[in-house]
Amino acid sequence: MRPLCNALPRPGRGIQLQPDKFYRYYTRASYSTSPTNGKTTTRRAALVGGVASASVGFFWWATTTRRDQVPQLDRPPAAHLAVEPGPSEASVSRILSQGAYSFPVRGVPGISRYDGAQVASNSPCEDRFIHGRFFSPRGDGSQWMAWAVLDGHAGWQTADLLEKQLLPFVRYGLGQAKAAMDEGSAAVEAVQRAVTRAFVSLDDSIIKTALDTSQGAEPLQDKVRRLTPAYAGSCALLSIYDPASSTLHVACTGDSRAVLGRKRLDGTWEAVALSVDQTGRNTDEVARLSREHPGEENIAKDGRVLGIAVYRAFGDGRWKWPLELQQDLWRRFHGPAPLTPKYDVRTPPYLTAEPVMTATKIDPGKPTFLIMATDGMWDRLSNQQAVELVGKWLESNGPDKGGTNPDSGRGQLDFSQLRNVVNPRFIEGRTTIQDDNAAVHLVRNSLGGNHHELVAARLAFDAPFSRRLRDDVTVQVVFFVNNKDAT
Repeated sequence: MRPLCNALPRPGRGIQLQPDKFYRYYTRASYSTSPTNGKTTTRRAALVGGVASASVGFFWWATTTRRDQVPQLDRPPAAHLAVEPGPSEASVSRILSQGAYSFPVRGVPGISRYDGAQVASNSPCEDRFIHGRFFSPRGDGSQWMAWAVLDGHAGWQTADLLEKQLLPFVRYGLGQAKAAMDEGSAAVEAVQRAVTRAFVSLDDSIIKTALDTSQGAEPLQDKVRRLTPAYAGSCALLSIYDPASSTLHVACTGDSRAVLGRKRLDGTWEAVALSVDQTGRNTDEVARLSREHPGEENIAKDGRVLGIAVYRAFGDGRWKWPLELQQDLWRRFHGPAPLTPKYDVRTPPYLTAEPVMTATKIDPGKPTFLIMATDGMWDRLSNQQAVELVGKWLESNGPDKGGTNPDSGRGQLDFSQLRNVVNPRFIEGRTTIQDDNAAVHLVRNSLGGNHHELVAARLAFDAPFSRRLRDDVTVQVVFFVNNKDAT
C-alpha cells in the first residue's frame, strides 16, 4: 500500500492543475439547469465553486511551501580562493588507516593474527579483498584460513564479482576433491588441481556469459550489467592455509605478489617469493604465449600482450573472445572497442585465468609471516625491503618516528625532483614505525615513510589525477605462530 504521505502533494511543488480537465468539467456544469435560477445562476455558481476550490489549493500551497529554502547567491568574490590545504600528519594517518582491519585468530592452529589495509587511487577503488576462515574440505570439523587481494583494471566490476564468487568456487572445488585429501603430496596436488579448476571455471562463466547474454531475452539494462565483468578485468592472488599439514597454498593470476618472511638463526629476515608477477618481464610467460600461438611474432611487444600488461587475468573479454563477438558486443551493447585494427587478433584467447600455484610448509617454531599485496605497493618496495619492514615492525618496542629524513630539509619539494633528488621508491633511510597495523605500516613506508611532505603530496591528489602518481594499494599481512613472543 502506498503511504499516505506519498499521496499528498509534496511541499515546494504545488498542486499540479490540469486546465483542460478544469475547463471541460465546469463547462458541462454550466449547461445544467436549476428549477429556480436557470443556466446563468448554475454557470456562475459552478465557476465560483471552481475558483474557490483553486483558491483553497493555492492557499495551502502558499502557506506550506518554505520559500526560504532557495539558496542565496549574493556572496561577494573572494580576494583569495580558499582551497583546503593538503593532508596534515594526522590526516595522513587517518587516510592510511581508514580501510584498515586487524583480527587475532583463535581456533586455527599456527595462525596468530592478520592485518589488512587499502588506500584507493581510483574512484571507486578497483581493488577488492577477501579474508576469513572456512570449514575444512576434509569434513573433520576443523577450519582453514583464506586471504585474497584482487587487483581490478579497466573498472572495478570484475574484482567485485571475484570478491563475491572466487572463494565459493574454490570451496566447491575443494569439496569435490575431498576423497583425495590424504596427507602428503597427494593432498597438495589435490588442492592445487581443485583451485586451478575453480579459477578457470569462474573465468569461463564470466567470458561465456557474454555469448548467452547477447542472445538472451533480458532487458537491455540487465544485459549491460551482466556484460561489464567481462569488459573489465582483474588479477587475483589467493592464499589458503591448511593447519592440519601446516601448508600454505598460494594461487597467482596476474601481477599481485605473495612473499614469505622467515627469521634466520642470525636474526636477519629472509624473503621467499611465493609468486612471480605474470607480466612481460616474466620470461616463462613470454615463452608460454609463444608456444600457444606459433607464428604470431607480435603478440608480446614492449612487455605487453596485444597492449595489456598482464599475461593472466580474469575477465578482459577482448583478449579472449573471437573477433566477431567483440564486434557484435561493441555494436549492440556499447562494449569496449575491438582490439583490431590496432592489433593483429588471430587465435584468441591470449589471456588465461589459470593460476600458477605454490605450496609451502610453515615451520611452527620459526617466526614467519606472509605479505600479500597488489602491484601498487610492489611498484615501490622490493620483496626484501617489505620483509625487513615487517621484521622491524615486529621487533620494535612501540612507535618510533624514525628521525627526520635528509631529503625533507632541502628546500621546496616538487615532483620534478623525483629520481634525481628524491628517490621515488622506498629507501631504508626513510623507514618509520608509527602504526599499530602492519599493513598500514607497509603502505606508509611505500609512499615515503618519514618524509611527510612526499607522503602527503602523493595523497593530496584525488582521482583521476592521483592515478599518475600512485595506484590502488591493497595489503594483507598474516602472522604464523606468535611472532612477537618468538622474537
